[in-house]
Amino acid sequence: MRLNISLIKFSFPPVMPHGYSRKSWLIGALLTLGLTASGQAPVPAAPVAITVDVAKPLGPMQPLWAYFGYDEPNYTYMPDGQKLLTELAALSPVPVYVRAHNLLTTGDGTAALKWGSTNAYTEDKSGRPVYDWKIVDQIFDAYVKRGMKPIAQIGFMPEAFSTHPVPYRHYWKPGDNYNDIYTGWAYPPKDYKKWGELVYQWVKHSVARYGAAEVKTWRWELWNEPNIGYWKGTPEEYNELYDYTEAAVHRALPAAILGGPETTGPGWDKAAAYLRGFLEHCVNGKNYVTGKTGTRLDYISFHAKGAPKLVDGHVRMNMGTQFGDIEEGFKIVSSFPTLRQLPIIIGENDPEGCAACGVQTNPENAYRNGTMYSSYTAAAYARLYELAAQYHVNLEGAVSWSFEFENQPWFAGFRDLATNGVDKPVLNVFRMLGMMRGPRVAVASPSALSVADIRAQAQSQRPDIGALATAEAHSATVLVWNYHNDALPAPPAEVELTVKGLATPQAQVQHYRIDNEHSNAYTAWQALGSPQQVSAAQRATLEQAGQLAQVNAPASVSLQNGQTVLHFALPRHGVSLLRLTW
Repeated sequence: MRLNISLIKFSFPPVMPHGYSRKSWLIGALLTLGLTASGQAPVPAAPVAITVDVAKPLGPMQPLWAYFGYDEPNYTYMPDGQKLLTELAALSPVPVYVRAHNLLTTGDGTAALKWGSTNAYTEDKSGRPVYDWKIVDQIFDAYVKRGMKPIAQIGFMPEAFSTHPVPYRHYWKPGDNYNDIYTGWAYPPKDYKKWGELVYQWVKHSVARYGAAEVKTWRWELWNEPNIGYWKGTPEEYNELYDYTEAAVHRALPAAILGGPETTGPGWDKAAAYLRGFLEHCVNGKNYVTGKTGTRLDYISFHAKGAPKLVDGHVRMNMGTQFGDIEEGFKIVSSFPTLRQLPIIIGENDPEGCAACGVQTNPENAYRNGTMYSSYTAAAYARLYELAAQYHVNLEGAVSWSFEFENQPWFAGFRDLATNGVDKPVLNVFRMLGMMRGPRVAVASPSALSVADIRAQAQSQRPDIGALATAEAHSATVLVWNYHNDALPAPPAEVELTVKGLATPQAQVQHYRIDNEHSNAYTAWQALGSPQQVSAAQRATLEQAGQLAQVNAPASVSLQNGQTVLHFALPRHGVSLLRLTW
């Protein structure tokens, strides 16, 4: 039977959702009605079968997700920054690590996009050092009092040290040339020994303020992305800076943990050469401080980014590019026998590269407000365990470069976890991950794509419906996502989840969800008319909508032979967390 779709009246939303054109919205509306573009009803899809065997542990559930970072360190102690830090610290019992740029940048502490400063180092009229740790302490105090751990980034270059200090302060804004941010703070020091003394004084001060037992649990690192404009020196000059930094850090605290080089894009040939060259220097190079061979390196860090774009008026993501960076980085580390078991921290692990570029200037970033970002994050982080095992590397963490931006419009499309103090859907993925306890266990999910499929862009041809699961003595937790590279609506997937190997005749099931109706302050804000002036009552509504929500009340299920089967519909770009306890 054919249906004349010309007889159907459609009312477009007054404001199209981010990432959708009128054409893509209309196609999605037809699909939601169960129609094809020709008006014919498609054959119903078979349920997606996922099987979890809690009796088959795979390995530890390293809290790779408990790492966050941002450019603007002065947001840390502002009201919304303080609120978000408290929420991040509460994600789970494990410590959350926080990485920020500009911790040594000269300035008065005024926050701006892609900018921050602490004025930690200046010089008097005679050229003598003046150390001022007030702002740095304010930042680290905010972390430590919440049980969080700094990834203390040693950078950027104080104005008094820079070989090219003018211009120093930039005034970049979205839409400007991104290269405008690379000013005097990005240059090598005039004096490497003075730089080393600054580093020594900072670590020494941290030990005096927080205690050696605390500081030795931190991660220290040198600089950010030295293979692009963040470092105006040569690779050799970066290696020299690292040697002086390493000597200073471990002179102040021998047990301190220092890593690098935080290069970006190992999938690029030049970036891969930079990372490989740094590791080669640490293993076999001549140390600029001691004259001996090699330099101490406690962990290795690099960045991995995706590449979204607009296609036919809608957003198309590219997780394959991000995974390409990760795989190449792992391959490089694995090629050094003496380094391959060092911890790896993916210092930035994101769908693309500019957190402060909103949708007004970069429409391809429209994925950030809604559930596309949350489902992408679930699908990407879940695969990190598989990739680390494949390359036999010691992956310790993966930093989501996302925090918050003060005094910006509501839902401006920045890559952040909250807007104006209200949590965005993506934050709830990290809440879900924080609820997963015990080792990872076996999952069979035929509809989940392989990493090779993702590298080949299969996520743009068919949905990626997969799961990650953990279990302990009296609980099992399953994270399920329904992801697609394209921001196009589609019918929900019917999921048939079998959980077996349970040593109990009965269990209670809690079902948490991120979709358009659950754990989603963005759609709640749209329902209010997308206001930029929000009343107290509206704010309370939005704050509640931003919390992790359950689909329905907890329910008891009976098991036969240690097995139960759960059925549910999972919307496109939705994420579910099912927790069974007994």
